[in-house]
Parts: sequence; C-alpha cells; structure tokens
Amino acid sequence: MELRHLEVFVAVAEELSFTRASNRLHLVQSGVSSAIKALERDLGANLFDRDRHRVMLTDAGQVLLPEARATLAAAQAARDAVSEAQGGLRGTVTVGTMLSTGPLDLPGLLGRFHRAHPGVAVRLRLSAGGSAGLAREMLEGRLDLALVSLQGPPPAGLSLRPVTEEPLVAVGQPGHPLAASPATLAQIAGEPFIDFPPGWGNRAVVDRAFATAGLDREVPFEAADVAAVISLVRGGLGIAFLPATVAADAGADLDVIEICDHTFTWVISVATPAGRRISAAARAILAELPEPTHQPSGAGPAGLLIAGPDSR
Repeated sequence: MELRHLEVFVAVAEELSFTRASNRLHLVQSGVSSAIKALERDLGANLFDRDRHRVMLTDAGQVLLPEARATLAAAQAARDAVSEAQGGLRGTVTVGTMLSTGPLDLPGLLGRFHRAHPGVAVRLRLSAGGSAGLAREMLEGRLDLALVSLQGPPPAGLSLRPVTEEPLVAVGQPGHPLAASPATLAQIAGEPFIDFPPGWGNRAVVDRAFATAGLDREVPFEAADVAAVISLVRGGLGIAFLPATVAADAGADLDVIEICDHTFTWVISVATPAGRRISAAARAILAELPEPTHQPSGAGPAGLLIAGPDSR
C-alpha cells in the first residue's frame, strides 16, 4: 500500500468526484482512477460506488477514510521531525477560519509566520456551516487547526484555547428609537432581526441568550456576509448584533442600541484535535497565536453564559 494511493483516496472521498480530486492533486483523471484501482486491489474491497452521475463511499471506504487520514498525518509528522532536525520547517498547514477574526490580525500573523518559515505553505479554508462546520471538518481530519467561536464545552475530540474576545453590540439604522436610551432584552425582542445562518457562532449566541431569557424573536432576514447584514440594517429592515469594532467602523451609518440587562462577549478560540498530534508547522502557527490576557468573561448578569459571534 502506497502513501500516494492513500492521498488520492482521501482527495476523492472528500471531493466525491474524480474530476475535482484530479484538479486538487494536479493529476490527470486516469492517474486518479489507476491509484484507486490499485488501492482497491491491495485491500481486496471496492472503496467507491460510482456511476456517470455520482461517487459515493462504500462501507469499506467509510471505514478506511479516518485510518487513511491518520496514516497520512503520521507520515507528515515523520517528515516534520526530520525537517526540524535539519533546522527548518516544511510542509502544508490547513487552517480553518471565520470570515472575521475580530481583534486578531490573522493576515499580519500569517505574514510574520511566512517570513519566519518560508518552507511552509498555509491553506486557509472557510466553511459554509460557520464555526459548527469548521468543528466538523476538524473532527474529520480535514483541518490542522481552526479559529472558531463555539459555546459551551468543546465537542468530543476537540480542544479549545481562547485567543481573543471583544464585545458584541446591537445596532439599528440611524435614528432607531431604541437607541435613544438603554433597552432591555425584552424590549428588543419585538424587533425584526437580521442574523447570520444557523451554525454560525454569533447566531448561536443570540439564539441562546433569548432562549435562556424565555423570549422569542423573529429573524426575517439572514445573510452570510457582514457587509450584507450592515446594508440590511442601514435599510431599516431590522436590528443585528455585530462585533463592537465592526459597528464602530460603520460609524454614523448605524446606531448602537445599549442593552442594560445583558452583556454579550465574542470569544474567539483556536481548535485543535484532542487525540491527534498536530504537525510541527501547525504547532509553530499555534505558538504565534496570542494568549488571552485574562479568562474570557463569557458571562452576563445573572450568570448567563454568552460566547460570541462567528462571523462565521
């Protein structure tokens, strides 16, 4: 069994397409097919059900996938160990990230990392499922580490370390009546809301806050983009929760609605696999991430736990 065959298998399993896998691996499609056939011969089992319209993992393929990822990770760890011994880091690190990382200057951090370790390629990956989607990809072994905003205890198999935090504020269009004086959560509950899709960290924060308070709210508008949310708020279609720095950047185009009975905090954490040793290059990126100067508050009055927006 060859490592290259396992790499091809993982690519096809993740893409569920021989064409997309060949593009991803920069191989001709016949080479991808040959590698899969050779691996199936070695294992004595079909790994994919395929026809002209779809590719699906068989039971054998589903069993093999986590083992193949673990084998490839172990091989990469061996390469990393040798590279370290020779005085330099090499390899590829896949980092999951949200659309916004708030106070964390991710481009600046990666720029410094690249200058210090030019032999390491960093791939950034977003997830349509927000932080929940990034967590799933971490558990599936598709990511080496991820910047996420997740509430409560980490999912089994993941470790979370807080990196930074900032307030999350409610905003409305200029002149919104609730911006004239501090409002309660109950007062804003009757407003139409503009929010991010379910599965995104900020959506989970707000949903949980209202549910804990025993309040219902309506979300007639959803958008998977911060700029789109701001535009909808400016258009008077509802109110939204945004990171304080984002709201400040919008300036006079938005009015902040002060909420007097709850405090919302956006907590960004770095997620790593709990049961798998990450590569030396991934550990080097992890070391560049700041340690929080204090424990993230994550709590509002009356002990309400609130952890912040995904954005994504």
